[in-house]
Formats: sequence, C-alpha cells, structure tokens
Amino acid sequence: MNSIPDRSDPTRFILIGTSHPGNVGATARAMKVMGFSDLVLVRPRFADVLIQEETVALASGAADILVRARVVDTLEQALDGVTHAIGTAMTPRDFGPPTLTPREGFAALAEQTPAHRLGLVFGSERHGLSNEDAYRCHAVMSIPTNPHYGSLNLAQAVQLLSYEWRQALGGFGISARTPDPELADGAAVQGLLSHWEKALVHLGFLDPAAPKKLMPRLNQLFNRAQVRQEEIHILRGVAKAMLDSTPPQRPGQQQQDAIK
Repeated sequence: MNSIPDRSDPTRFILIGTSHPGNVGATARAMKVMGFSDLVLVRPRFADVLIQEETVALASGAADILVRARVVDTLEQALDGVTHAIGTAMTPRDFGPPTLTPREGFAALAEQTPAHRLGLVFGSERHGLSNEDAYRCHAVMSIPTNPHYGSLNLAQAVQLLSYEWRQALGGFGISARTPDPELADGAAVQGLLSHWEKALVHLGFLDPAAPKKLMPRLNQLFNRAQVRQEEIHILRGVAKAMLDSTPPQRPGQQQQDAIK
C-alpha cells in the first residue's frame, strides 16, 4: 500500500484494528459524502480489506477513497502530519485528555488559527479505542446518545462525526430540486375573485343583492394562501366549470344559510 501521507486533505480518518470489511467500505462512503478523502487503517484484521468485495460494495461509489487509503502498523505512523488528534472513546478513568461533545468541540477547533490537520481516531468494533491509544490524542469525543442504549456501529459514528466536522467548517449548500414558485400578483387574484363571484352567483351561493362579506373573505383566504400562478389557472378552471353547470332553483338561499 501507498505509505506516503495525503497532505491535500486536512482531515484524516484513522481506523484501528477494524474487523469487518463492510465497515471500511461504509466509512469510505460516509467520508466522501461529507467531502473528506484521507483514510488510514491501522492493523486491520484482513490485510486485503481495501479490495475485498464487501468493502467495495459498501463503499457504494467511494472506491476512490479506498484506492488512496493506506494501511500502517502503528497509530504513530497514522498520526504522521496530524497536529490535533481526537479519539472516539470514553476518557480513561485514571487520567487522560478532555472529553468533548462533537458540536461544541468541533466548533471550537474550527475557530483556531492556524488551522489544524485533524486526525479522527476510531477503535475496533469489538473493543473500541484502548487507553494507550486514547493517551496519544489531544481530546476524546463522545457522541451524546440514549443513556440506556448508546451502541453505535463504527461507520455510523464516522458519519455522525464527519457531518458535525463539516458543519463546523461551514457545511455545504443545498440545491433546490424544484424551481421557486411563481406567486400570483394582485391583478391575477382580483381576476380570479371576479370569475368566482360570477360562478357563485350562477350557482345561487352568492346573492348579488346581499353579498355580505363573502368576497372580501375569499380575498383574504387567497392572500393567506399565497396562491401561485398555476393555481390561479386551476381555480379559474373550477369557476368556468361552475358557470357551465345548471344553476340551482333557489339562487341566494345557500349563501343565506352558510354565510351570516
């Protein structure tokens, strides 16, 4: 494997003693989704884990991360070039680095200048991060979870921390999948109201001799709804259908019953 550290990515994800190939692939996917690419494995269970079928399948389009990933023998080698290491573990009971939550810890780290080359260190699925490895870190990070059930899959933890770190760095913008709606202007709404007024008179729902507050209330309703231009066309189509229908026998009586 390539033994030259990737200096182009300021964030490195370090997995120690990973036993499940799927977690390596899912980690690569989680990293790429959040715009990170530097992956280092320390003593994985399988020497060929980066090219195993399950690994590649779970990477799901992030095979380029796997191609550039490195396998090393020690955490010391994995931390080469890293200026700030954060472990994902409980703080050792006797002594050790401070424990941070992701949101507050990453926010403070992102503000430091000059910017650090960050290493996020994850232990094995079965045993987690050892105390000895935690001592090598500047801080440890604990993900706030349900106090009665805090079991996180390795790749899930990578996804959560990579998301929080990306947000602290400024995040990514999102692109709307649909265009901004074209709201109807005042003239279009008044045209709709005029059309509906004729239709309601035609149906006998509105008595033109005693209109009361029906049309102003409909005006307020359409204003609150922020009617879109295409909705104007639909509602005018409804009004046209009403005008084309046969009117009831007693004009005005329905409004007298419904609008007081």
